[in-house]
Amino acid sequence: DGIRDDLVTGVQTCALPISTEQMNIVIVGHVDHGKSTLIGRLLADTNSLPNGKLEQIKATCEANSKPFEYAFLLDALKDEQSQGITIDIARVFFNTKKRNYIILDAPGHIEFLKNMVTGAARAEAAILMIDAHEGVKENSRRHGYLLSMLGIRQVVVAINKMDLVEYNKTIFDRVKKEYSVFLETIGVQPIAFVPVSAFHGEGVTKFSESMPWFDGDTVLTHIDSFKKEESNHHKPYRMPVQDIYKFTETNDTRRIIAGTIETGTIAIGDEVIFYPSKKISKVATIESFNTEKKEVASSGEAIGLTLETQIYTKPGELMAKVGEPLPHISYELHVNLFWLGKKPMLLDKRYKIKCGAAGIPVYLKKIHRILDASDLSTHEKKQQIERHDVAECVLQTTKPLSFDLSADIATTGRFVIVDDYEISGGGIISKTVSESKSRIEDYIQRREFAWEKGAIKPKARSEKLKQNPKLIIITGPVGVGKQALAKSMEEQLFKQGKHVYYLGLSNMLLSLGSDRFHTIHDRDAHIRQLGEVSHLFTDAGLIVITTISDLDDQEATILKLLSHPNELIVISMGEKALTEFPVDFELKESLSLDRQVGRVLNVLKEKSILLDDYSI
Repeated sequence: DGIRDDLVTGVQTCALPISTEQMNIVIVGHVDHGKSTLIGRLLADTNSLPNGKLEQIKATCEANSKPFEYAFLLDALKDEQSQGITIDIARVFFNTKKRNYIILDAPGHIEFLKNMVTGAARAEAAILMIDAHEGVKENSRRHGYLLSMLGIRQVVVAINKMDLVEYNKTIFDRVKKEYSVFLETIGVQPIAFVPVSAFHGEGVTKFSESMPWFDGDTVLTHIDSFKKEESNHHKPYRMPVQDIYKFTETNDTRRIIAGTIETGTIAIGDEVIFYPSKKISKVATIESFNTEKKEVASSGEAIGLTLETQIYTKPGELMAKVGEPLPHISYELHVNLFWLGKKPMLLDKRYKIKCGAAGIPVYLKKIHRILDASDLSTHEKKQQIERHDVAECVLQTTKPLSFDLSADIATTGRFVIVDDYEISGGGIISKTVSESKSRIEDYIQRREFAWEKGAIKPKARSEKLKQNPKLIIITGPVGVGKQALAKSMEEQLFKQGKHVYYLGLSNMLLSLGSDRFHTIHDRDAHIRQLGEVSHLFTDAGLIVITTISDLDDQEATILKLLSHPNELIVISMGEKALTEFPVDFELKESLSLDRQVGRVLNVLKEKSILLDDYSI
């Protein structure tokens, strides 16, 4: 164990400085088709190992009466030794005169496809291994499809273990033909098929007389012919907002918006826009940890930004630059999805989609077709997506999601699906859905159609109770006195004979400062719960008062939809997070509680919520 761990450490820390250009390559293929052996050969034959390391491993094998294999250069994980399979991405380096390479040995076993996707998502090109003796396997097709979904177009297919089929050209041609037909169906055109015996080093960096019938290039020559992708620096600016920091102890009133730039560049003075809220400001400063002061930052950098005009933004938004192509916003996404969950993906079941820094509830709305990668059969009437299925489908969210199409910007056009706290699927967004509706809108349409109404008309209730039912939301930052105002309002209205109810449960469930419920997922669920409960109360003719810390435009819209046909009244205290959703009354200045209550109740009378002559 110590020898292997020491070797991989040596490989990862050996010097790279032959070239300043760097490329990520993933090597994929079915289990035991020779990926680790090929990588070991590349390391040894390009002299990318520390001096004497190869000889040391050979000597150790000889001392232990164990035949040497080049795969030993990568077998660093203990689980690999016990099971003989790669279970994680081995990240190693080698170099040629042209460039430096980071090469990813992706697991081939079907149980570890999730790990393979993780590695392949960072690659610019791929070597796909097929055992000439075993032929094309199910995972060979799955891996090819995953490379296609991830947008990797530079693919070389290495047909390995030619020594086990006596370097037979007919067998090579048969495997090449079979796999070419498959790749054509998924839109992948490989650069080349190369016959290889990685164990003997043939076809990797040079050819021997064993395959005189092949006049193509070696694997290494093809690797050096791969073209670098366009630098992310030149693409439109995208930075998912990971968090917002405030350092109030030092009287610093700035908000520092933190994240990692996925694409593009940003400079002080640039006008930026946040999606999906569409709030706009200008960059005041660029902050970074333990570096000199920055005027400009580019893709790959983790930074913080302060803005000239303080705006309220939240983690999960996507930051773009005004004047450049902007992201899409939609409730519905047309996607290509690969499912890896232990349980099938079901229609109308609640999942969570993570795209960029956003994580919001999502549902599988429609399945267009499912491709079984093992036999290429297509199913258009299946009602669920099974494990290892590839599906073309429509996902529907409860809140608007910001993204790019994968063909435009890959990093913000990819997503994963979380089911029961586990990543169970992933894919790419291929196009938006025109006239998309949120999950909430679809639900309300079904609810209103099926709602069984009583004999008492809403107008009769209003006249009897002398009030129009409303959900009154008091919003603002934590600690501005929302709860005290809500309770005092309830008390004053009750004394005047009004049918009013303070729904105080939301203080515990919805406050951003709550320790118990702090995730985006929980807040979304409780916003919907509040909307449903208040709908029942207002349908019964009541005035409902509640408080929500930092209510934003999306959440207010959801509550408005859920409260239909009754409307919302929004009272804002202190700094507000709402920008587009209308606020009915703002309490900005410092007033006594009695004066606050008086002003709000007069607003309710002006808006004909209180139908008698009551006023303060």
